[in-house]
Amino acid sequence: MRLFHFSDDPDIAVFEPRPVRMPSIRPAGQEWLNGPLVWAIDGDHDFMYLFPRDCPRILIWATPDTSEAERRRWLGDWRAVAFVERHWLERLEAETIHRYEMPAEEFEDLDDAGMRVSRRRVNPTERIAMSRLDREFATRRVELRVVDSLRPLKSLWNTGMHVSGIRLRNAKDWE
Repeated sequence: MRLFHFSDDPDIAVFEPRPVRMPSIRPAGQEWLNGPLVWAIDGDHDFMYLFPRDCPRILIWATPDTSEAERRRWLGDWRAVAFVERHWLERLEAETIHRYEMPAEEFEDLDDAGMRVSRRRVNPTERIAMSRLDREFATRRVELRVVDSLRPLKSLWNTGMHVSGIRLRNAKDWE
């Protein structure tokens, strides 16, 4: 299994554990996930991070419990969909991010959408620059859907789909 960390910083030689910038409300016993960690994502879910750092997005895919009707309605023939606000499209086309490959044996599985964490410093094994991020999705069988606002998609959390919202505090009219 391949693990990655995405960053706008091209010069990270060593990843030091650090607390998250914006702590989340965690279930009892998982508060430690806001503490000092190095985060990584598996290759099946790397599309979740093919965005400029602060770009708000909603990502969906089917779970074993998703009905066929919902899967067809939301995904069609795609394995996942990434929604992004229209005013971020130019940055997706123009910005470069860096994909650091991480040694899998250093990370523990959170059993949550491909996320892994390490409590120790981690030396990446490779770094590649990625540009034209808008072109990266189709090769992963993920449809990039550009919308005027993410707010009307709040109801996705009431479906049988897996729904991940990232940096939604930066979405226009989210509150």
